[in-house]
Amino acid sequence: MEAILRLIEEYGLLIVFFNVLIEQAGAPIPAYPILVVTGALHESSGYSPLALVGVAVLGAMIADYGWYLAGRRYGARLLSMLCRISLSPDSCIQQTESIYVRWGAPSLMVAKFIPGFASIASVLAGAVHTRKRSFLLFDIIGATIWSGSAVYLGSLFSTAVDELLEVLVNLGMLGALLLAAALVVFVARKWWQRHRFIKSLCMERVSVQELHDMLQSGNRPVIVDVRSAVAQAEGRIPGAIALRVGEDDFPPLSGDDIIVYCDCPHDASAAAVSKRLMQSGYSRVRPLAGGIEAWLAAGYTIDIEVTEAEGVPA
Repeated sequence: MEAILRLIEEYGLLIVFFNVLIEQAGAPIPAYPILVVTGALHESSGYSPLALVGVAVLGAMIADYGWYLAGRRYGARLLSMLCRISLSPDSCIQQTESIYVRWGAPSLMVAKFIPGFASIASVLAGAVHTRKRSFLLFDIIGATIWSGSAVYLGSLFSTAVDELLEVLVNLGMLGALLLAAALVVFVARKWWQRHRFIKSLCMERVSVQELHDMLQSGNRPVIVDVRSAVAQAEGRIPGAIALRVGEDDFPPLSGDDIIVYCDCPHDASAAAVSKRLMQSGYSRVRPLAGGIEAWLAAGYTIDIEVTEAEGVPA
Protein backbone atom coordinates (compact mmCIF):
# COMPACT_ATOMS: atom_id res chain seq x y z
CA MET A 1 0.00 0.00 0.00
CA GLU A 2 2.87 2.34 0.81
CA ALA A 3 4.30 1.70 -2.66
CA ILE A 4 0.97 2.74 -4.20
CA LEU A 5 1.02 6.02 -2.28
CA ARG A 6 4.59 6.69 -3.41
CA LEU A 7 3.52 6.16 -6.99
CA ILE A 8 0.65 8.60 -6.51
CA GLU A 9 2.99 11.18 -4.99
CA GLU A 10 5.60 10.81 -7.73
CA TYR A 11 3.39 10.25 -10.76
CA GLY A 12 0.09 11.74 -9.58
CA LEU A 13 -0.46 13.81 -12.71
CA LEU A 14 0.06 10.84 -15.04
CA ILE A 15 -2.12 8.60 -12.88
CA VAL A 16 -4.92 11.18 -12.88
CA PHE A 17 -4.65 11.65 -16.65
CA PHE A 18 -4.84 7.95 -17.50
CA ASN A 19 -7.45 7.15 -14.85
CA VAL A 20 -9.78 9.88 -16.17
CA LEU A 21 -9.07 8.90 -19.78
CA ILE A 22 -9.85 5.22 -19.12
CA GLU A 23 -12.99 5.96 -17.10
CA GLN A 24 -14.40 8.40 -19.66
CA ALA A 25 -13.59 5.87 -22.38
CA GLY A 26 -16.06 3.54 -20.68
CA ALA A 27 -14.13 1.35 -18.23
CA PRO A 28 -15.77 0.92 -14.79
CA ILE A 29 -12.75 2.38 -12.95
CA PRO A 30 -13.86 5.46 -10.97
CA ALA A 31 -11.52 8.44 -11.31
CA TYR A 32 -13.22 10.72 -8.76
CA PRO A 33 -11.61 9.00 -5.70
CA ILE A 34 -8.12 9.37 -7.21
CA LEU A 35 -8.80 13.05 -7.85
CA VAL A 36 -9.85 13.48 -4.22
CA VAL A 37 -6.73 11.66 -2.97
CA THR A 38 -4.33 13.58 -5.22
CA GLY A 39 -6.07 16.80 -4.20
CA ALA A 40 -5.40 15.95 -0.57
CA LEU A 41 -1.75 15.07 -1.27
CA HIS A 42 -0.93 18.00 -3.57
CA GLU A 43 1.15 19.87 -0.97
CA SER A 44 3.38 16.92 -0.09
CA SER A 45 3.60 15.82 -3.72
CA GLY A 46 4.63 19.16 -5.18
CA TYR A 47 2.00 19.53 -7.92
CA SER A 48 -0.60 22.26 -7.94
CA PRO A 49 -4.39 21.79 -7.87
CA LEU A 50 -4.58 23.64 -11.19
CA ALA A 51 -2.24 21.09 -12.77
CA LEU A 52 -4.41 18.25 -11.44
CA VAL A 53 -7.54 19.82 -12.87
CA GLY A 54 -5.75 20.53 -16.15
CA VAL A 55 -4.59 16.96 -16.77
CA ALA A 56 -8.01 15.62 -15.71
CA VAL A 57 -9.77 17.91 -18.19
CA LEU A 58 -7.31 16.89 -20.91
CA GLY A 59 -7.94 13.19 -20.30
CA ALA A 60 -11.70 13.70 -20.25
CA MET A 61 -11.68 15.76 -23.43
CA ILE A 62 -9.65 13.20 -25.40
CA ALA A 63 -12.13 10.46 -24.49
CA ASP A 64 -15.24 12.61 -24.88
CA TYR A 65 -14.20 14.02 -28.25
CA GLY A 66 -13.47 10.49 -29.46
CA TRP A 67 -17.01 9.46 -28.45
CA TYR A 68 -18.39 12.60 -30.14
CA LEU A 69 -16.65 11.82 -33.44
CA ALA A 70 -17.74 8.19 -33.24
CA GLY A 71 -21.32 9.33 -32.61
CA ARG A 72 -21.26 11.55 -35.70
CA ARG A 73 -20.08 8.64 -37.83
CA TYR A 74 -21.96 5.66 -36.41
CA GLY A 75 -24.97 7.26 -34.66
CA ALA A 76 -27.67 4.84 -33.56
CA ARG A 77 -25.50 1.74 -34.12
CA LEU A 78 -22.95 2.95 -31.57
CA LEU A 79 -25.68 3.89 -29.08
CA SER A 80 -27.11 0.38 -29.39
CA MET A 81 -23.68 -1.14 -28.82
CA LEU A 82 -23.13 0.96 -25.68
CA CYS A 83 -26.50 -0.16 -24.38
CA ARG A 84 -25.45 -3.80 -24.81
CA ILE A 85 -22.17 -3.53 -22.93
CA SER A 86 -23.25 -1.05 -20.28
CA LEU A 87 -23.51 -2.22 -16.67
CA SER A 88 -26.35 0.26 -16.20
CA PRO A 89 -30.00 -0.71 -16.81
CA ASP A 90 -30.86 -0.96 -20.49
CA SER A 91 -33.08 2.11 -20.62
CA CYS A 92 -29.96 4.26 -20.12
CA ILE A 93 -29.95 5.60 -23.69
CA GLN A 94 -33.57 6.75 -23.59
CA GLN A 95 -33.00 8.39 -20.20
CA THR A 96 -29.88 10.13 -21.46
CA GLU A 97 -31.64 11.22 -24.62
CA SER A 98 -34.55 12.73 -22.66
CA ILE A 99 -32.08 14.82 -20.63
CA TYR A 100 -30.03 15.83 -23.66
CA VAL A 101 -33.01 16.66 -25.86
CA ARG A 102 -34.49 18.83 -23.11
CA TRP A 103 -31.35 20.75 -22.17
CA GLY A 104 -29.11 20.32 -25.22
CA ALA A 105 -25.34 20.84 -25.07
CA PRO A 106 -25.48 22.66 -21.67
CA SER A 107 -26.41 19.30 -20.10
CA LEU A 108 -22.78 18.30 -20.66
CA MET A 109 -21.85 20.61 -17.77
CA VAL A 110 -23.35 18.09 -15.30
CA ALA A 111 -22.97 14.89 -17.35
CA LYS A 112 -20.01 13.56 -15.37
CA PHE A 113 -21.93 13.72 -12.11
CA ILE A 114 -24.62 11.35 -13.48
CA PRO A 115 -23.59 7.67 -13.63
CA GLY A 116 -23.58 6.33 -17.18
CA PHE A 117 -24.41 9.72 -18.71
CA ALA A 118 -21.01 11.10 -19.79
CA SER A 119 -19.93 8.79 -22.62
CA ILE A 120 -23.46 8.23 -23.91
CA ALA A 121 -24.13 11.98 -23.87
CA SER A 122 -20.98 12.56 -25.94
CA VAL A 123 -22.05 9.93 -28.48
CA LEU A 124 -25.56 11.38 -28.58
CA ALA A 125 -24.16 14.88 -29.12
CA GLY A 126 -22.33 13.59 -32.17
CA ALA A 127 -25.30 11.56 -33.41
CA VAL A 128 -27.66 14.55 -33.35
CA HIS A 129 -24.95 16.74 -34.93
CA THR A 130 -24.45 19.18 -32.08
CA ARG A 131 -22.07 21.89 -33.29
CA LYS A 132 -18.48 21.03 -32.48
CA ARG A 133 -17.88 24.42 -30.88
CA SER A 134 -20.84 24.03 -28.52
CA PHE A 135 -19.87 20.48 -27.63
CA LEU A 136 -16.27 21.40 -26.79
CA LEU A 137 -17.25 24.50 -24.82
CA PHE A 138 -19.79 22.84 -22.53
CA ASP A 139 -17.81 19.62 -22.23
CA ILE A 140 -14.73 21.52 -21.08
CA ILE A 141 -16.83 23.44 -18.56
CA GLY A 142 -18.35 20.18 -17.29
CA ALA A 143 -14.98 18.42 -17.01
CA THR A 144 -13.53 21.42 -15.16
CA ILE A 145 -16.41 21.54 -12.66
CA TRP A 146 -16.28 17.77 -12.12
CA SER A 147 -12.52 17.46 -11.63
CA GLY A 148 -12.26 20.78 -9.80
CA SER A 149 -14.88 19.71 -7.24
CA ALA A 150 -12.97 16.50 -6.51
CA VAL A 151 -9.62 18.25 -6.10
CA TYR A 152 -11.25 20.91 -3.91
CA LEU A 153 -12.88 18.29 -1.69
CA GLY A 154 -9.54 16.50 -1.33
CA SER A 155 -7.83 19.73 -0.37
CA LEU A 156 -10.64 20.73 1.99
CA PHE A 157 -10.65 17.40 3.82
CA SER A 158 -6.93 16.69 3.44
CA THR A 159 -6.52 15.89 7.13
CA ALA A 160 -9.25 13.24 7.07
CA VAL A 161 -7.91 11.78 3.80
CA ASP A 162 -4.38 11.68 5.23
CA GLU A 163 -5.62 9.82 8.31
CA LEU A 164 -7.47 7.29 6.15
CA LEU A 165 -4.41 6.76 3.97
CA GLU A 166 -2.25 6.32 7.05
CA VAL A 167 -4.58 3.57 8.27
CA LEU A 168 -4.37 1.84 4.88
CA VAL A 169 -0.56 2.14 4.88
CA ASN A 170 -0.39 0.60 8.36
CA LEU A 171 -2.51 -2.27 7.11
CA GLY A 172 0.07 -2.92 4.38
CA MET A 173 -0.97 -5.57 1.89
CA LEU A 174 -4.34 -5.86 3.59
CA GLY A 175 -5.00 -2.20 2.79
CA ALA A 176 -4.28 -2.79 -0.91
CA LEU A 177 -6.54 -5.83 -0.84
CA LEU A 178 -9.32 -3.76 0.72
CA LEU A 179 -9.07 -1.20 -2.10
CA ALA A 180 -9.13 -3.97 -4.71
CA ALA A 181 -12.11 -5.55 -2.97
CA ALA A 182 -13.95 -2.22 -3.01
CA LEU A 183 -13.48 -1.99 -6.80
CA VAL A 184 -14.67 -5.59 -7.25
CA VAL A 185 -17.74 -4.89 -5.11
CA PHE A 186 -18.49 -1.75 -7.15
CA VAL A 187 -18.42 -3.65 -10.47
CA ALA A 188 -20.27 -6.65 -9.02
CA ARG A 189 -23.02 -4.40 -7.66
CA LYS A 190 -23.51 -2.83 -11.09
CA TRP A 191 -23.65 -6.28 -12.70
CA TRP A 192 -26.15 -7.54 -10.10
CA GLN A 193 -28.41 -4.52 -10.64
CA ARG A 194 -28.41 -5.25 -14.37
CA HIS A 195 -29.06 -8.98 -13.76
CA ARG A 196 -32.03 -8.25 -11.46
CA PHE A 197 -33.38 -5.71 -13.93
CA ILE A 198 -33.30 -8.22 -16.80
CA LYS A 199 -34.76 -11.01 -14.67
CA SER A 200 -37.67 -8.76 -13.67
CA LEU A 201 -38.65 -8.37 -17.33
CA CYS A 202 -39.34 -12.03 -18.11
CA MET A 203 -42.63 -12.23 -20.00
CA GLU A 204 -44.22 -13.65 -23.15
CA ARG A 205 -42.73 -12.41 -26.43
CA VAL A 206 -44.04 -12.35 -29.99
CA SER A 207 -41.70 -13.43 -32.79
CA VAL A 208 -41.01 -11.34 -35.88
CA GLN A 209 -42.66 -14.05 -38.01
CA GLU A 210 -45.85 -13.81 -35.94
CA LEU A 211 -45.88 -10.03 -36.25
CA HIS A 212 -45.29 -10.21 -39.99
CA ASP A 213 -48.16 -12.72 -40.36
CA MET A 214 -50.45 -10.38 -38.41
CA LEU A 215 -49.63 -7.51 -40.74
CA GLN A 216 -50.12 -9.65 -43.83
CA SER A 217 -53.46 -11.01 -42.62
CA GLY A 218 -54.88 -7.56 -42.04
CA ASN A 219 -55.20 -8.16 -38.30
CA ARG A 220 -52.99 -5.20 -37.57
CA PRO A 221 -51.78 -4.83 -34.00
CA VAL A 222 -50.74 -1.53 -32.46
CA ILE A 223 -46.95 -1.42 -32.90
CA VAL A 224 -45.04 0.78 -30.49
CA ASP A 225 -41.41 1.87 -31.04
CA VAL A 226 -39.64 2.80 -27.78
CA ARG A 227 -36.15 3.35 -29.20
CA SER A 228 -34.34 6.67 -29.03
CA ALA A 229 -35.29 9.35 -31.56
CA VAL A 230 -31.85 8.98 -33.14
CA ALA A 231 -32.53 5.30 -33.84
CA GLN A 232 -36.11 5.95 -34.99
CA ALA A 233 -34.84 8.45 -37.55
CA GLU A 234 -33.19 5.52 -39.37
CA GLY A 235 -36.57 3.84 -39.84
CA ARG A 236 -39.39 2.04 -38.06
CA ILE A 237 -41.41 -1.11 -38.57
CA PRO A 238 -44.29 -0.13 -40.89
CA GLY A 239 -47.14 1.51 -38.99
CA ALA A 240 -45.21 1.87 -35.73
CA ILE A 241 -45.83 4.83 -33.45
CA ALA A 242 -43.26 6.48 -31.19
CA LEU A 243 -43.39 6.31 -27.44
CA ARG A 244 -40.74 7.45 -24.97
CA VAL A 245 -39.61 5.12 -22.19
CA GLY A 246 -39.73 7.88 -19.58
CA GLU A 247 -43.22 9.18 -20.40
CA ASP A 248 -45.51 9.35 -17.38
CA ASP A 249 -48.75 9.12 -19.38
CA PHE A 250 -49.34 6.96 -22.42
CA PRO A 251 -51.42 8.17 -25.39
CA PRO A 252 -54.70 6.22 -25.80
CA LEU A 253 -54.15 2.96 -27.68
CA SER A 254 -56.95 0.79 -29.05
CA GLY A 255 -56.62 -2.73 -30.40
CA ASP A 256 -56.61 -6.35 -29.31
CA ASP A 257 -52.82 -6.64 -29.60
CA ILE A 258 -50.08 -4.18 -28.70
CA ILE A 259 -46.55 -5.09 -29.80
CA VAL A 260 -43.66 -3.11 -28.32
CA TYR A 261 -40.14 -3.20 -29.71
CA CYS A 262 -36.73 -1.68 -29.06
CA ASP A 263 -33.08 -2.39 -29.92
CA CYS A 264 -31.89 -3.26 -26.40
CA PRO A 265 -30.38 -6.57 -25.29
CA HIS A 266 -33.04 -8.87 -23.87
CA ASP A 267 -35.69 -6.48 -25.29
CA ALA A 268 -35.34 -4.70 -21.96
CA SER A 269 -36.88 -1.32 -22.79
CA ALA A 270 -39.73 -2.96 -24.72
CA ALA A 271 -40.47 -5.30 -21.81
CA ALA A 272 -40.36 -2.44 -19.31
CA VAL A 273 -42.86 -0.40 -21.34
CA SER A 274 -45.02 -3.49 -21.90
CA LYS A 275 -45.29 -4.03 -18.16
CA ARG A 276 -46.20 -0.40 -17.61
CA LEU A 277 -48.87 -0.62 -20.30
CA MET A 278 -50.35 -3.70 -18.65
CA GLN A 279 -50.35 -1.90 -15.31
CA SER A 280 -52.26 0.91 -17.06
CA GLY A 281 -55.03 -1.51 -18.04
CA TYR A 282 -53.97 -2.89 -21.43
CA SER A 283 -54.33 -6.68 -21.29
CA ARG A 284 -52.70 -8.01 -24.48
CA VAL A 285 -49.22 -6.42 -24.60
CA ARG A 286 -46.06 -8.25 -25.72
CA PRO A 287 -42.50 -7.26 -26.57
CA LEU A 288 -41.12 -8.18 -29.98
CA ALA A 289 -38.46 -10.86 -29.50
CA GLY A 290 -35.13 -9.57 -30.81
CA GLY A 291 -36.52 -6.12 -31.54
CA ILE A 292 -35.92 -4.31 -34.78
CA GLU A 293 -32.63 -6.17 -35.35
CA ALA A 294 -34.49 -9.47 -35.56
CA TRP A 295 -37.05 -7.83 -37.88
CA LEU A 296 -34.31 -6.65 -40.25
CA ALA A 297 -32.41 -9.95 -40.01
CA ALA A 298 -35.56 -11.73 -41.20
CA GLY A 299 -35.50 -9.57 -44.34
CA TYR A 300 -38.59 -7.50 -43.55
CA THR A 301 -38.84 -3.86 -44.61
CA ILE A 302 -38.93 -0.70 -42.53
CA ASP A 303 -40.32 2.77 -43.20
CA ILE A 304 -37.41 5.15 -43.60
CA GLU A 305 -39.41 8.37 -43.91
CA VAL A 306 -41.28 8.56 -40.62
CA THR A 307 -43.33 11.20 -38.90
CA GLU A 308 -44.31 11.62 -35.26
CA ALA A 309 -47.72 10.17 -34.49
CA GLU A 310 -49.85 9.44 -31.48
CA GLY A 311 -52.56 6.86 -30.95
CA VAL A 312 -53.37 4.09 -33.36
CA PRO A 313 -52.08 4.21 -36.95
CA ALA A 314 -54.69 4.39 -39.64
